[in-house]
Order: sequence, then structure tokens, then C-alpha cells
Amino acid sequence: MKTNTVKALYTKGMSFDIEIGGHIITVDAGKEVGGQGLGPSPKPLMLASLAGCTGMDVVSLLKKMRIDFDEFNLKIEGELNDEHPKKYNKIVLYYQFTGNDIPLDKVEKAVTLSLDKYCGVSAVYKQVIDLRYVLEINDKISEAVKV
Repeated sequence: MKTNTVKALYTKGMSFDIEIGGHIITVDAGKEVGGQGLGPSPKPLMLASLAGCTGMDVVSLLKKMRIDFDEFNLKIEGELNDEHPKKYNKIVLYYQFTGNDIPLDKVEKAVTLSLDKYCGVSAVYKQVIDLRYVLEINDKISEAVKV
């Protein structure tokens, strides 16, 4: 069984340098809550983890399907509740593609395989968060689909 280890070194104020696999990411709170804004705060990094996990899956799956695209972007919106502990109660993933002859059914298959089978981050999140996705291919937008 594989174990991941992350180290956090307190630097000053509310900020930490987080070491992940030899890379350093500074995290900090926003100025409105006592931080200095020296880096992203932890909750948006949860969305970044989801973006990286599912994005890599989708690229890999589309390559295996021999589906080419000119551009692929992910936009993820997380809706936080108002009371403490503040947590995401809804996340919407927008998979945005441009290119010629991109088949919607193949993109949808890649996305659902990622979110339902391969992406460990979405596997954890969808247990406690309303997780949905939207496909955008050449500015044609699908309805949001619940994961």
C-alpha cells in the first residue's frame, strides 16, 4: 500500500510552506481573516486537487480513444456553506474543450470514467459533497449532470 506524506513548515502569521513530493507550496489565509495572502488558502487547493486528478484522467482517456482537441480547460466552482465548519456543499466542474470533430459521447465517457472510477479525489468528495459536471465543447454547453 502506498503512503503519501506532506510536511508543513510554519513560516509566519498564518502561512505555511507545504512540501509535497519535493515541491513547495506556500499556503496562507486571506488578509480579511488575519493572513497576508502569500499563497492560496487550503479550501481552494481542494478544488485544485480535483482539477488535477480528473483533468489528467480525461486527457489520458481521450488519448487512448484517439480523440484530439485544440484546447482543454477545467473550471471548478465550489460553493461553501455559511456556518462553521465552512465546507463545500456543492462543486460544479466545467470541462471546456475546443477543436474540430470532438465527439460529445466520447468526452462524456472519459469524464464519467474519471469521476466514477479513476479519480480518487472525486471518489472522496462525492461521498459528502453534491458533485456535478458540465461539458462545454466549442461553446455548446450541456446541462449539469450529478455525479
